[in-house]
Amino acid sequence: MAIRIIGTGSALPKKQVTNKELESRVDTSDEWIRERTGIGSRHISTGETLVSLTAQACGRALENAGRQASEVELLLVATCSPERGIPCAACQVQSALGADRAVAFDLNAACAGFLFALNTACAYVEAGIYRNALVAGGEVLSKIVDWTDRGTCILFGDGAGACLVEKCDRGGLLGFVQHSDGSRGDVLKCDSRPLKNPFVSLEMEAPYVQMDGREVFAFAVRQVPESITEVLHKTGIAVEEVDLFVLHQANRRIIEGIAKRLGADISRFPVNLDRVGNMSSAAIPVLLDELNRQGKLQAGMKLVLSGFGAGLTYGSCVMEWQ
Repeated sequence: MAIRIIGTGSALPKKQVTNKELESRVDTSDEWIRERTGIGSRHISTGETLVSLTAQACGRALENAGRQASEVELLLVATCSPERGIPCAACQVQSALGADRAVAFDLNAACAGFLFALNTACAYVEAGIYRNALVAGGEVLSKIVDWTDRGTCILFGDGAGACLVEKCDRGGLLGFVQHSDGSRGDVLKCDSRPLKNPFVSLEMEAPYVQMDGREVFAFAVRQVPESITEVLHKTGIAVEEVDLFVLHQANRRIIEGIAKRLGADISRFPVNLDRVGNMSSAAIPVLLDELNRQGKLQAGMKLVLSGFGAGLTYGSCVMEWQ
């Protein structure tokens, strides 16, 4: 028994910020950003919240699947930018959707979050605990980005994506691998609240995303092809048999480097980062929804999904689209 995706959805903030607009805020240019990242614009919240975007994406996934919120048994939200520490975003999304029967909780694996949540849903369904799950990745990264730091503010965008999965007897999710390397966590981090109470007051760095871009680049280009090769070997599928590689949308150069190491044509690596930037856990489900709604996903196609980011966390899965 495995799981298959039966519906997808996504939601983006209305405001789209181009590279040209950033030129007046930081020392950068459209040419500089495009050459180094492949990003041309990103959607930025002007009031949309993680919960509102994720609920909208989930609603569209349910509509796409022809299902009702009352049928959902498990609701997972992958995010690293919630509005609240408690209650979790998933419970807030549950309330917004009216998914009263669903067990709801959050999962934080940063940019690999959606993939880890999808694999978690698979484990629950395969164990016979639930029959279906609504799996979402959502972020409002614009509130944790330092808009004076040209090394990070040019990269990130806001948005949410979701998919509804259910158990199936064949096809669907064929296998997955996951890895973490906490020893290198400081190369991409964002501090939270400092420790302040009647007994102590500790200083902290500014609560914004901080990144060693070179280290992250080297990590992704090295580890992601290894994890993809690992899951393909595990499932007995060759690189040549994969129709599309749906990767985390961090940087075009990273995607090109991964394709080169795998010996796969870059045409099999769809991208949307030129329009939406890096949306962390939302990147893969938003791209998946775009491909689905454009009719580019046909029954029997083999897909590789791969996420990588802060933690450091990374992993891949293989699925047969149904």
